[in-house]
Amino acid sequence: MTYQVRVPLDVPEGAKGTYVKNYDVVTHGSGRLMLFAGDQKVEHLNDDFYGAGVHPDDSSPEHLFSIASRAKIGCFAVQLGLIARYGMDYPDLPYLVKLNSKTNIVPLAQAEPSSRLIHSVRQVVRFRETSGVRVVGVGYTIYLGSDHEAVMLSEAADVIISAHQHGLITVLWIYPRGKAVKDERDPHLIAGATGVAACLGSDFVKVSPPKKDGRSSPDLLREAVLAAGRTGVVCAGGSKVAGEEFLRQLHDQIHIGGTAGNATGRNIHQKSLPEAVRMCDAIYAITVEGSSVEDAVMIYEGK
Repeated sequence: MTYQVRVPLDVPEGAKGTYVKNYDVVTHGSGRLMLFAGDQKVEHLNDDFYGAGVHPDDSSPEHLFSIASRAKIGCFAVQLGLIARYGMDYPDLPYLVKLNSKTNIVPLAQAEPSSRLIHSVRQVVRFRETSGVRVVGVGYTIYLGSDHEAVMLSEAADVIISAHQHGLITVLWIYPRGKAVKDERDPHLIAGATGVAACLGSDFVKVSPPKKDGRSSPDLLREAVLAAGRTGVVCAGGSKVAGEEFLRQLHDQIHIGGTAGNATGRNIHQKSLPEAVRMCDAIYAITVEGSSVEDAVMIYEGK
């Protein structure tokens, strides 16, 4: 049975059809977000794309587009500049434009984290109209607890209502971070972050999986899912882990923790193109089709 999309009241009548269509694209009618994250080239510079444990295919930005064009995804999250450079060869991909980003050069000991808009929703909408590429949503990162929290909250609120006015789906990346934050993965604090996303009206929120006593468990996600209400919670994929382990974690986050999909980057794109596509398809099977871990592993292993 197809998921019934609940359209927020800040989506005007003339944009409701676009919003529902875009929601169905990113969830494939399941209500669960299938997001392939390719925004780390600013966030982590070249650390995630070159070096030990990273396949040579990943050294070129086009690797991201090649994966997204061959695999089963809901949307491909990336900065507008890369879409402008590669989108002419991949015009039919469903793009989610990451509107703000910062590098990892400045340590917390030097300055509180801040990530401001690189592009506006208005610019993205204009790009969508003139380029012919398929833009379905926008994303924005908030560092909750930073000295600059108020600015990011204000920008995020404006992004969400402006995006909804044009029928675009919104995803917030929310990470508690700053000198005031004692434990970035505290389950109660992560729940607070998802509640903030709900108050801002976002469709989805991406958070780091919570931990208690240094250990992660899908049960710890339940408070965050409840706090988010009608905003779908998805977990950051994190650093690269073994394929079967990652797929089991994702399955449990959805089916035990109650999350609404995935937002995965490194555990896909650091692999060779064929392996990355298989991993994407395995993640899709769990996220959208409700497949078992065993079936997903078979897809990943090419069996």
